[in-house]
Amino acid sequence: MALTVRKKIWMGTTFLFLLLLLTGGAGIYYTATLKSESKEVLKDNYESLMYCYEMQQQLDSLDVNGRQSLIQFESALKQQEKNITEPGEDIATHTLRHLFDRLKAGDTTKQNIKEIQSDIQRVLYLNMNAIHIKNAKAEATAERALTIIICLATIVFLISFTFSVNFPSIVANPINQLSDAIKEITNKNYRHRIFMDNKDEFGSLAEAFNNMAQRLEYFESSNLNKLMFEKTRAEAVINSLKDASIGIDTNNDILFANFQALQLLGLKAEEIVGKPLAELCKRNDLFNFLINNQTTAPFKIVVENRENYFIKEVVEVAQGEGNSKVIVLRNITSYKELDVAKTNFIATISHELKTPLAASDFSLKLLEDERVGKLSEEQKDLIRNLKQDNQRMLKILSELLNMSQVEAGRIQLHVQRVDPHIILRNAIETVASSAKDKNVEIVSTLQPDLPTMSADAEKTTWVLNNLFTNAIKYSPEGSKVKFNLKLEKGNLVFSVEDNGPGVAKEYISRLFERYFQVPGSKEKGTGLGLAISKDFIEAQKGKIWVESEVGKGSKFSFSLPSDK
Repeated sequence: MALTVRKKIWMGTTFLFLLLLLTGGAGIYYTATLKSESKEVLKDNYESLMYCYEMQQQLDSLDVNGRQSLIQFESALKQQEKNITEPGEDIATHTLRHLFDRLKAGDTTKQNIKEIQSDIQRVLYLNMNAIHIKNAKAEATAERALTIIICLATIVFLISFTFSVNFPSIVANPINQLSDAIKEITNKNYRHRIFMDNKDEFGSLAEAFNNMAQRLEYFESSNLNKLMFEKTRAEAVINSLKDASIGIDTNNDILFANFQALQLLGLKAEEIVGKPLAELCKRNDLFNFLINNQTTAPFKIVVENRENYFIKEVVEVAQGEGNSKVIVLRNITSYKELDVAKTNFIATISHELKTPLAASDFSLKLLEDERVGKLSEEQKDLIRNLKQDNQRMLKILSELLNMSQVEAGRIQLHVQRVDPHIILRNAIETVASSAKDKNVEIVSTLQPDLPTMSADAEKTTWVLNNLFTNAIKYSPEGSKVKFNLKLEKGNLVFSVEDNGPGVAKEYISRLFERYFQVPGSKEKGTGLGLAISKDFIEAQKGKIWVESEVGKGSKFSFSLPSDK
């Protein structure tokens, strides 16, 4: 039957206790023996010596005390008669009694006294000799006891020392093995096993540990294959992204960089993945720009001797208690090229059309002159209508030129005193047809007695028209678009509010960026309208902003200084 650890410890401590009990018992036994023998000496011999000394003293004072000395002598003799313990002591004591009776009867001769003294000496000798014998016996007993106790103590010491050295290993060695095994498992060495022949609790624990390690090895093997598969799939997905993407974890280490990002940075995957952010910022200027420059404006990167334009987006990803982030570089080169081409086209067409339209306008004025010839009323109406259409075309061309100036960064303002009501009326007339087609009603709320303002009427009307167009575009059919105009802190504030899907909070700050489009939006455009509107308003020392919430629509507002 296998011994348990508990039983081994119990047996070991019991064995040590028995050894201590044996040593202590031997010491107690021999101490008690010596004590008993010393008591016997005191009782049997020392008292007899005292009695003999008393009788000798009284015998010496017999001439002086007489009767009193005899009484005390007889008293000591009686005590001695009661304390006869040694061989021959009874005869000597009996003889002493006989001699004393003679002395007591009146025989005070020197011979009698000398015999009494001789007999007392005989009793003394017998007890002194007995004391010497007993003392020798006690010394022999003490030496024997010392020898036995030393032998026992030596044996106990050797056994205890051997026990104290070897016994802890019974518990310590298995614990050390288990501790080392746990460290191996912590270091993901799931192949480690404990080889232990013990049939006790440690043996059971080692067996359970080996079963656990075997299962962990199996799970590690299966999970590793799964993780490798997922890693490969994730890398494939990341590399399939058209936009350059760089992942950064909560410790500011690079998680991944897809092929497009590596191409832009001019680095290999092993040179960037897993590296600290600070190290790459020192080695790569473009990476340093992407990390430390917080601008959201488009920037240019030359790739393979070709200029490419990008905008940066930073996406926060929750990871435990912190946030990882993904830097996405969207290539807007095609939009930029289209924008430049469109700007050049608009500028060219506007310039080319303005000359014949001006000529036709001049010709219409000549036709109105009676010196050329009189016209009928019907002809005059036709010329008047042609002139109005011509003026309208010239106005449209002027707006197109203004747009091209904004996009080219050359805004020309024609500031004059303007009535805000006129701007509102012109903007509503422009979008009236599109609002009617979508069955959207424009509701205006105007503060009375509004002052005029110094502004570029055409550009301000264009901005308001753009806000109305967007509001109508994103509003559901049969809804209302609310317009509000009020005076606030010396500024005229124009507001257009719709009932559309609204804009998420993280995208609001980017609505006025060029080419930005809200992700997931069903309505697509170039992403220039709001950016141009911002340029027009800020060029007139005004401000433009938006308030929006997902599912509750949007409210676009701009303010311009009033003349009041």
